[in-house]
Amino acid sequence: MNIIFFSPASDADKWVQGITERLPDAKVRKWAKGDNAPADYALVWHPPYEMLTERLDLKGIFSLGAGVDSILQQELENPGALPANVPLIRLEDTGMGYQMQEYTVSAVLHYFRRMDEYKRNQEQRIWQPLSPHDRKDFVIGVLGAGVLGRCVIEKLAEFNFTVRCWSRTPKQLNGVESFYGEEQFGEFLSDCKVLINLLPSTSETRGVLNLSAFSQLKEGSYIINIARGSHLVEQDLLTAIDKGYVAGATLDVFAEEPQSNMHPFWTHPRITITPHIAANTIPELAMDAICNNIRRMEQGQTPTGLVDISLGY
Repeated sequence: MNIIFFSPASDADKWVQGITERLPDAKVRKWAKGDNAPADYALVWHPPYEMLTERLDLKGIFSLGAGVDSILQQELENPGALPANVPLIRLEDTGMGYQMQEYTVSAVLHYFRRMDEYKRNQEQRIWQPLSPHDRKDFVIGVLGAGVLGRCVIEKLAEFNFTVRCWSRTPKQLNGVESFYGEEQFGEFLSDCKVLINLLPSTSETRGVLNLSAFSQLKEGSYIINIARGSHLVEQDLLTAIDKGYVAGATLDVFAEEPQSNMHPFWTHPRITITPHIAANTIPELAMDAICNNIRRMEQGQTPTGLVDISLGY
């Protein structure tokens, strides 16, 4: 079995060694330009076009993250970048769920306890206790109810928040009001004081965080985006803050990463930004999951995390 690896953001030697230890019969190598030798599986993150194209011998392509939008975008821009009929598999959790929980709980409690307002008061040397938000009116809406979305929903429910979710298709989660489809989107937004985005990036979800959506939330709402920068219409967020629709935002992902030094988000008093760190791939757990999936596929079983390319996730 031959496995090729490419990721500009990872320690390739560590991955090659780790996969080899888990699959002793496999020959694992770092892919480099010009490498056209046979391969059964490819492990990739932002792969170059020439790495995968025409590799009809592949049995599977593994994304080293929960999202596959960058891989699918290559196919849109360069038809044939992905070899036809080769399964594309994404990571489903591998420790990212816990990280997403930590990030969202931190951000939600920051707003719930009005720490954003206390910070602005501190900067102006104002000593003024503020009445806390009313928990029953502090409804949290989560866009996306997949593996990571469910992790976040479950953790927020432990804090006795009212949590609701929206997804493309109906979902059933204990104690959580579920909305689905375009026809229920407005109803979902209407009572939300906090909107957390965990949707996959697809042609249907790009730009979903826009002025129309912000205007349907409770006045002075909060936005938390930890999915993809393509979901947010950045100028619409600035407009929504100016209009009072949105009181604050915590953003971990952006259309351009890193942002230019002149981007208004850097200095905006109501926007908190972090450098795409809400949930990082944990190599050891990711390698375990990928190797387990390879074993399944070698035994003729369907892998977990199989991507429906027509849906984009």
